[in-house]
Amino acid sequence: MNIILLGPPGAGKGTQARTLVEERNMIQLSTGDMLREAKDSGTEMGKVVADVMARGELVTDEIVIGLIREKLQGDKQGGFIFDGFPRTLAQADALAELLDEQGESLDAVVEMRVDDEALVQRITARSTCGNCGEVFNDLTKPWPADGKCSNCGSDDVKRRADDNEDSLKQRLMEYYKKTSPLLGYYYAKGGLRSVNGLGEIADVKASIAKALG
Repeated sequence: MNIILLGPPGAGKGTQARTLVEERNMIQLSTGDMLREAKDSGTEMGKVVADVMARGELVTDEIVIGLIREKLQGDKQGGFIFDGFPRTLAQADALAELLDEQGESLDAVVEMRVDDEALVQRITARSTCGNCGEVFNDLTKPWPADGKCSNCGSDDVKRRADDNEDSLKQRLMEYYKKTSPLLGYYYAKGGLRSVNGLGEIADVKASIAKALG
């Protein structure tokens, strides 16, 4: 099964993607992770990525599609989760062409719906483990009292510098301008399923499982 997780920053896409990886043996294709991996890989594509990033330029859609193509040609396991790509209609078209080229299909697009005000409250309270990436929240899942990550035991707690109200509102504006048109795009194609992204993690997980069938 190949799926896309859609939703604004902080909707919980990364958390739910990790659950799908663990429980369905899927492969999470996060744009950021793929770029970091490629930059350090020493491959031809990796050298291109490293050069672009070293110049401080934005990585082109063609490069990202190239990285995804490499992944699709490898071990498919339980299918792919596209996290952070596509972000625009042009990228959605490029991904559709790539999947067709590789004999793959897109089985579902899951929209994680959120209330903006509640999302701002959630994100400004967010912290992560610098070692394993486990996400915590001052309100709903505080960093453990013993100072150690409940997942890996690290004491490296981090907060993103841009997890503040003004920055988040700007990121939300970018999402609504560039990415929200994808909802209509995938609705027209018949693959869009929506879930409440602001529920408890277990409830969101159950809603996604139901949406995927």
